[in-house]
Amino acid sequence: MGTEKKENLEEMFDRLDQVIGALEGENVSLEEAFGLYDQGMKLIRRCNQTIDEVEKKILVLDENGEKHDF
Repeated sequence: MGTEKKENLEEMFDRLDQVIGALEGENVSLEEAFGLYDQGMKLIRRCNQTIDEVEKKILVLDENGEKHDF
């Protein structure tokens, strides 16, 4: 389990795009649509969590060029 690679944001967005494409398909049953929706919502939560982590790491420079944590 420790060898599992953490997906980066771009990979999660690609997977989300695939889920959306599958949901837009004409031959998707209601049961499949619910499963895809659930998968998409989980991906969105993970994307939001990753974005929040990145935002916390952003540094802001003041007018004197000094770094301050955001």
